[in-house]
Amino acid sequence: MGEVSTIGLDLAKNVFQAHGADASGAVLFRKKLRQHQVLTFFAAQPPCTVAMEACSSSHHWAREISRLGHQVRLIPPAYV
Repeated sequence: MGEVSTIGLDLAKNVFQAHGADASGAVLFRKKLRQHQVLTFFAAQPPCTVAMEACSSSHHWAREISRLGHQVRLIPPAYV
């Protein structure tokens, strides 16, 4: 199993979905996270690119996740 290079994060009100992939694009994990688990989860991950849909709460989560050493990319909803 490779090291995570990209994590896609689907934001929601209560249950978030995280999908991890390695550099070749192979899926490494799919994980459900409650809102209070998100920062703990990302703190345990190696620094990587985190992609999420640009929405009303994404700027908050982008700031919090980038403080943990990750590079955050907000993408248009059409690409999600």
